[in-house]
Formats: sequence, C-alpha cells, structure tokens
Amino acid sequence: MGTLTGKVALVAGATRGAGRGIAIELGAAGAHVYVTGRTTRGRQSEYRRPETIEETAELVEQAGGTATALAVDHLDADQVAELVGRIERDSGRLDVLVNDIWGGELLTEWETPVWEHSLDGGLRLLRLAVDTHLITSHHALPLLIRRPGGLLVEMTDGTLDYNATTYRLSTFYDLAKWSVIRLAWAQGHELAPHGGTAVALTPGWLRSEMMLDSYGVTEETWRDVLGRPAEPPYPDPGHFGISETPRFVGRAVAALAGDPDVARWNQASLSSGKLAREYGFTDLDGSAPDAWRYIVEVQDAGKAPDTAAYR
Repeated sequence: MGTLTGKVALVAGATRGAGRGIAIELGAAGAHVYVTGRTTRGRQSEYRRPETIEETAELVEQAGGTATALAVDHLDADQVAELVGRIERDSGRLDVLVNDIWGGELLTEWETPVWEHSLDGGLRLLRLAVDTHLITSHHALPLLIRRPGGLLVEMTDGTLDYNATTYRLSTFYDLAKWSVIRLAWAQGHELAPHGGTAVALTPGWLRSEMMLDSYGVTEETWRDVLGRPAEPPYPDPGHFGISETPRFVGRAVAALAGDPDVARWNQASLSSGKLAREYGFTDLDGSAPDAWRYIVEVQDAGKAPDTAAYR
C-alpha cells in the first residue's frame, strides 16, 4: 500500500479480466488509474457483457485508490490521442502504461486451420490484439518518457518460451499472442535510452468473469469445475486447480511498478507466477500459483491433475 503514491497509470482495456485486476491493484498501491474500455453503463461493445469501465473505477476506489473511467475505442487513433491529452491536462504525467486491449475471444475459431477460419474474423482479431497496442503506445509513450522510470506492460497469453514451441490452437490467436511479446521486446529497445522499461506479461489460467461464466460457476464456487470429466482435446478440468484471480496478475504489475530496479526486466517475457516468486506477493487466497510451469510439467505432459507443488 502506498508504494505508488503520486504515480499515474493508464490501464488500456480495463473493463474486465486481467485489466480490471491490474487497475484495482495499481490503485490500491497508491497510483491514480485511468481505466479505458468500450463498455459503459450507457453503451455495450459487441461482447454484450455486463461489466463496465465505471464499475472498474468503483472497484479501484473500494480498494482505497482513485480512478478515472473513460470510454475509448483503441482502434480509433483520434480517441486515443484525446485520451492522452486528457491525462496530460489533468495529471501532467504518465508513469505506467498497461496495454491490455484484446477483444478476440468471440472471433477465435479454435482448432480450425487458417484456410477454414473466418478471414474477416481473424484479421479483426489481429487488429484488436496488435493495432490497438501500437496506436496506444504511439500516443502515450511520449508522455511516459518525460520522466525516467516509466513502465510499459504488454499483456499477452503465454511466455516467450512456451509460445515459441507450442501451437496456440489457432493461427490467428497464435500470431496475436506471439506478436505482443515481440512488441514488448521492440519497445523496450526504444524506451531504454529514455530510462523506460517494457515487458511482456502473462497471467496463468485466469478466472476472469468470462471464464467463470463459461464453466457455469462463480469465484465462490469455482472449485466445482475440478470434479468434471475431461472432454478431449481440451485440458482435464482438474487442471483448473492451478487457476488464479485477475488480482494476482494485478499484483505482479504493481510490484513491477514499485520496483526501483525494474529496468533489470527490460524486454523480458514474464508471468504472474514467476514474479510472485521474485517479489513475494500472493493471490487473494494466499497461494502463489505457478501456472506456466504447471502447464508444461503436468498438463501438457499428460499427467493427472495435481497442483499441490505449484501453488
């Protein structure tokens, strides 16, 4: 608490999931957090989900922080430029930028070869995953680099090592998540001369609002999933025992943002579990799930679910 007092953060794509968890934890640590997304109390995105950016801002405030919720489509460069202008006018600085914009779940056709996958859907997925991050960085990084120590976090799914050797069940999805890791590496090269740091960060198996809904459970009842039968080719539901709340990766970002030696991570591919071992934070239940090590050593190795040694 208080380690980020006086700092200003922008979490782009904070309506739900990891973005919401990150915003809450940055606010709890003392930063003023600008949260953006397309779903407000007056307008929904194509997701048709109930979560809103106003609700995210309220959750930040409930955690003891302060937040400003702004409706932004990060594919619209003019809207992003206006957003950064607002941050500059109101706060005069930007210390942390989290590029968490995504929106591709409804567009991914899993286990479908590229020639059968919807081309329009696949190309829009890439625009949502990559173009949004580039547009946001283009407009926001000039404000971030005004002070040494700025942090850029590119949110993705999977580590560099895992994604380099594992097909992510769709060519479009695979390319999207690999591209974001490379974006962090490239931007880290450009930020370093200005005293800035860029990292790629992945949560583990995330108990997001959408994931819980897909299993028909809540955060209070999520363990009900563990006893369900496996349905090949999908992972045994028992492996869901390694899952984590969005607040866990939020604490990873807050730990990075509060580290005076954060530059040692520049251009790195990181995971919430790895950073928990480094900084000593836990998830809300006091555990520290190391999902990506578990996925390689247990799930993908075809072993029976057993999370005891990985939490």
